[in-house]
Amino acid sequence: MSGSNRLAVRVGGYALATRDHEGSLEILLTRCGPDARFPGQWALPGGGIEWGEHPRDTVVREVAEETGLQVRLVAPLDAIEYWFVQGGARIHKTVHYWLMEPVGGDLERHDHEFDEVRWVPLGEAPALLTFETERALVARAAAAAGPRPDGQA
Repeated sequence: MSGSNRLAVRVGGYALATRDHEGSLEILLTRCGPDARFPGQWALPGGGIEWGEHPRDTVVREVAEETGLQVRLVAPLDAIEYWFVQGGARIHKTVHYWLMEPVGGDLERHDHEFDEVRWVPLGEAPALLTFETERALVARAAAAAGPRPDGQA
């Protein structure tokens, strides 16, 4: 089969992990390091599934691997499909997004692919995120959260 006829299907799971920090809602972001596919770009933590793994389990594993945090599933958020050509192969990518919350661990960068992990105020996150689908997802989450009784986002 020639390179132009190759088809790859990729499935991933990513977390919109949130926490309430001193009355402000924050989300967890990772920044791709210099050797990553998208150096310097901020993204939600997550990655590709392993053989036989459910995307929700992928998210829990990837967040732990990338950030040191243990998270639990709160709710599924969305599944988004992408189709593109890369290196002569046609790629069909399905990305599952899950609302998660931390339940343990210590925040620190664990994965060599990332050079920073941090909690970011929800209202600031869309401007940092590189990928339009993630910006839209976080903007929807911010709108759904609405103003807090204390006036903070």
